[in-house]
Amino acid sequence: MALIVQKYGGTSVGSVERIQAVAQRVYKTVKAGNSLVVVVSAMGKTTDGLVKLANEISRNPNRREMDMLLSTGEQVTIALLSMALQELGQPAISMTGAQVGIVTEAEHSRARILHIETTRLTRHINEGKVVVVAGFQGTSSTEEMEITTLGRGGSDTSAVAIAAALGANFCEIYTDVAGILTTDPRLVPEAQLIDAITCNEMLELASLGAKVLHPRSVEIARNYGVPLVVRSSWTDAPGTWVTSAKPQGRSLINLEIARPVDHVEFDTDQAKVALLRVPDKPGVAARLFGEISRQKVDVDLIIQSIHEGNSNDIAFTVTTPILKRAEAVTTAIAPALRSQSNPKLDEAEVMIEHNIAKVSIAGAGMIGRPGVAAKMFATLAEAGVNIQMISTSEVKVSCVVHAAECDRAVAALRTAFEIEAGEQGAGSRGELLTPNSSLLTPNSSLLTPHSSPTPPVRGVALDLNQARLAIRQLPDRPGMAAKLFGLLAQHNISVDMIIQSQRCRVIDGVPRRDIAFTVSRIDGENAKEMLTQVAAELGWGEVVLDSAIAKVSIVGAGMLGQPGVAAKMFEALAQHQINIQMIATSEIKISCVVAQEQGVKALQVIHTAFELAGSEKFVVPA
Repeated sequence: MALIVQKYGGTSVGSVERIQAVAQRVYKTVKAGNSLVVVVSAMGKTTDGLVKLANEISRNPNRREMDMLLSTGEQVTIALLSMALQELGQPAISMTGAQVGIVTEAEHSRARILHIETTRLTRHINEGKVVVVAGFQGTSSTEEMEITTLGRGGSDTSAVAIAAALGANFCEIYTDVAGILTTDPRLVPEAQLIDAITCNEMLELASLGAKVLHPRSVEIARNYGVPLVVRSSWTDAPGTWVTSAKPQGRSLINLEIARPVDHVEFDTDQAKVALLRVPDKPGVAARLFGEISRQKVDVDLIIQSIHEGNSNDIAFTVTTPILKRAEAVTTAIAPALRSQSNPKLDEAEVMIEHNIAKVSIAGAGMIGRPGVAAKMFATLAEAGVNIQMISTSEVKVSCVVHAAECDRAVAALRTAFEIEAGEQGAGSRGELLTPNSSLLTPNSSLLTPHSSPTPPVRGVALDLNQARLAIRQLPDRPGMAAKLFGLLAQHNISVDMIIQSQRCRVIDGVPRRDIAFTVSRIDGENAKEMLTQVAAELGWGEVVLDSAIAKVSIVGAGMLGQPGVAAKMFEALAQHQINIQMIATSEIKISCVVAQEQGVKALQVIHTAFELAGSEKFVVPA
């Protein structure tokens, strides 16, 4: 007999008929000999309706009262589903987040779970009842016991957290699609079902498919080793398993606010190749990395900074033994990349830097916590370590520093994030987990010419809700990135991609670089205003905001061992005249910023290029 936690989203319980269908599914699962906890969302568009009512009363509703209001939506569903189960002869009891013992921070509208008191929950399970739990809510740990809500995706978070607290055999997430798909079926109906995907891949693809899993739920599953399966509420299809490594005995106290960083990783066997002043037009990255791939040059980090005038800078890192080959390839192709429309433009210049190291922090807890990157930069600044390159992903921030400063940087970061030296191997290069939980060779290459048992790309994601901020002429010295991102963290603004330009200018005796980063579009104007106010004081130049961008990403653990993945992505965009404005990579993800109006097309052509489409068309129910 298995202990299973099932979660049903709003569309799955959107009507009396659908609630009765869910009750039948639950009843069938219990009759198969399983114990069951069911977590549900509010019916259909109930939450949207409650928000609309609040906005009719107040332009800026009080967050406490909003939690009080929104928590009622799930309470309707749990009572009705419990009644439906009882009508089938199945003992059931409905429980709010507070009754089930979900204790959270005292943060209205965005609380994180501290722990779950499972005594009452376990008693009802042992009595043979199905416990129907209101997702998305809990109660604060303060004496007032305030009702709190968990924010977007809160029911997913509730379900996986309960599964972790109970030690459930697995957690099933029922939704309106057949499982995790290779991309959003609303944009590509031929999107293909993925049988299994790792938590690491799923975290990177936070916006994959029909946004069926919230990153916070995947973070908990990853941290506590909870097997997840995403299935359709309308069929008996097997769905998609989301797998994770065996957990390392984490405490269930401070469940969601445990340390955000699990590992400090480093690699001293690296060199940097930068190509400066390449034309800002479609096809440049495709030509460069196409040739690099043909010459079997292994590439690690890739970044392309914001354009300056009509040109861009592209930089990448390689292992030291193949630096000469990388330099030769880049030097040979540089003249072919010079601007044909403006012969007077300086020829693309190749810049080589030896004796560098890549230092990274990694952890699923970084998602949605704006202070983590800022803390890394501040720690490096306090240690006197200057940052030469920055590359970010959902679960990792990497900085390229001088090799002589690597030991100092790693020691400082381990202290700052409370990581023991033995918690990861020295020289770790970003170990990943395949769906069968075996370790891949820790070689963080995007273009490595070796065979791989997994497909190079599992899915393609599109984010149309970002804005890009660029700060010109930032002084190039330790501490500037810490100040910049520390200010954003103080204003609770989360940053996604961060790119530091390779071109350096000396102005008034001070070396300066540009830096660009993406934030949620709703934070764009506030971030620009705040940074502009302090620009003169901190010595940087103009702050430029562009809200008309889209970020398209490919993700797959298999790209570690496949040649030409980056080149294939860039070539697909080039063939459709889609210009790449920024590039950032991690070991299992490549992201490109393109113009907003080209975002959907970019996703579609990349999905086609990697042959991810299936023969079946998925239709998402209304």
